Amino acid sequence: MNKKTIRIVPLGGLGEVGKNMMVYEYEGEILIVDAGLMFPDSDMLGVDYIIPDFDYVLSRRDQVRGIVITHGHEDHIGALHHVLAEVQAPIYATPLTRGLLEVKLARNGALAKADLHTVQAGETAQIGPFQVEFFHVCHSIPDSIGLGIQTPAGLVVHTGDYKFDHTPVDNWPTDFAKLAEFSQRGVLALLADSTNAERAGWTPSERVVDAALDQVFREAQGRIILASFASLVSRMQQVANAAQRYGRKMCFVGTSMVDNAKMARKLGYLDIPDNLLVTIDQALNLPEKQVVIMCTGSQGEPSSILGRLSTGRYRQFDIQSGDTVVLSSHPIPGNEENVYRTINRLFQRGANVLYEGIAAVHVSGHASQEEMKLMINLVRPKFFVPIHGELRQLKQHALLGTQLGIPTENIRVVENGQVIELSEAGLRLAERVPGGYVFVDGSGVGDVTPALMRERESLANDGVMFVHLVLDARSGRLLDAPEIVTRGFMLNADLEDLLEQARQRVEQAVDSANGSLEKDVEKAVRTFFYNELQRAPMIFVSASRV
Repeated sequence: MNKKTIRIVPLGGLGEVGKNMMVYEYEGEILIVDAGLMFPDSDMLGVDYIIPDFDYVLSRRDQVRGIVITHGHEDHIGALHHVLAEVQAPIYATPLTRGLLEVKLARNGALAKADLHTVQAGETAQIGPFQVEFFHVCHSIPDSIGLGIQTPAGLVVHTGDYKFDHTPVDNWPTDFAKLAEFSQRGVLALLADSTNAERAGWTPSERVVDAALDQVFREAQGRIILASFASLVSRMQQVANAAQRYGRKMCFVGTSMVDNAKMARKLGYLDIPDNLLVTIDQALNLPEKQVVIMCTGSQGEPSSILGRLSTGRYRQFDIQSGDTVVLSSHPIPGNEENVYRTINRLFQRGANVLYEGIAAVHVSGHASQEEMKLMINLVRPKFFVPIHGELRQLKQHALLGTQLGIPTENIRVVENGQVIELSEAGLRLAERVPGGYVFVDGSGVGDVTPALMRERESLANDGVMFVHLVLDARSGRLLDAPEIVTRGFMLNADLEDLLEQARQRVEQAVDSANGSLEKDVEKAVRTFFYNELQRAPMIFVSASRV
């Protein structure tokens, strides 16, 4: 019996939605699949985005034989430039995914050091000890692939993000035949997308969006402003088709949207005639009924174009009464608050807003339960590991596996950092490695620690207080009344009375100080305000000795 063992190390995407990154390791040689980012939760103040903790890879950087990117969404490519700053390895991607990577890496100054290799669905690449077969899958972006990874220990199928769409916009359905062929050869393990594991039935076809967009274009009396991800090339094509049918000119707004559309047209993934496209300046001078503007901001990001439009901070134009705004996306978990706040603001500014909850302007790119069952039945793996999802979704996907006859002991639900060792003899959980969050804040990567996040949360919740003392250098006695300044604490008539009482506590603390004067004063002020208000502002004490 083959006792050779492959190690699988999830560094992102298990126990969460986003920052997908998986490591396959055989006898010290490593294959990385994807390197994505995740949007921060609303309480992660000041954080731009989150990337995987890939210290495990950094300590083995010379063993990395290649990086495969399954498709061009941010949750699969957004951390790649951070990885490339530390790891040199060839990158394998399909043509559109490579184009999106080039645009992104050029923007981050990392393109020059990227060793990019173009692969096609149906091809095979030998990457170290891994023979990787790329097979086409439907998703909400063209040129998506799953992977058949032939290792000395056996065949592992990694689906990437997928769904079984029989009528996709690009007329290229998921490769059923390849999945069936894998089954005939014998699949050691299936690692499959769990995003929609709680959703019964089948995910609707992308074609459903065509009818919804047709209705939008037929009924809109003013401008149409449609927001989606900058990488959603299939949606760009659907909007262009509708614009052409209804005599509207189309305009892309935003650097990433413009660059991606230009690249996709150049590669032949977008079929948009030149005379259909106009610049934003031209669009603003056309009759309102002849314009459709496509921009970013479908996740309610405050700095995005739609986010700025919703608050009247976009310099080139404003939302006006009669505009129809379409959010063609599903809120990413954690982003719901931002999305609905943006929708409410757009309504306040007079727009008619259409979004997934009230119109079929978006369809998920992920398999629902019946498709997940079909994937398992097509592949018939010996072992099954649900990936890409929060813990509740992974658990539900595992339950589907047991319902289809996979023995419970052959299914593992794991979270980031839990190493799996896999062979024909069995599946076992090995050690845990770092698999947490790395916060990106401006140009700082990893500078924001959990302790700093707690400080920011405390500042946001309770404010800050500065206490300044002027002391006699010889006697240590106060020469003047303590000065107390607050920010973000409270502003009402009671504050001055409380501050006066706080000054008295400070004076008492100075008179009875035993040890560090500043610490004694800080403790006295903190205790006073907590007893009075049950609030704990951050307190800073300084002393001038004269």
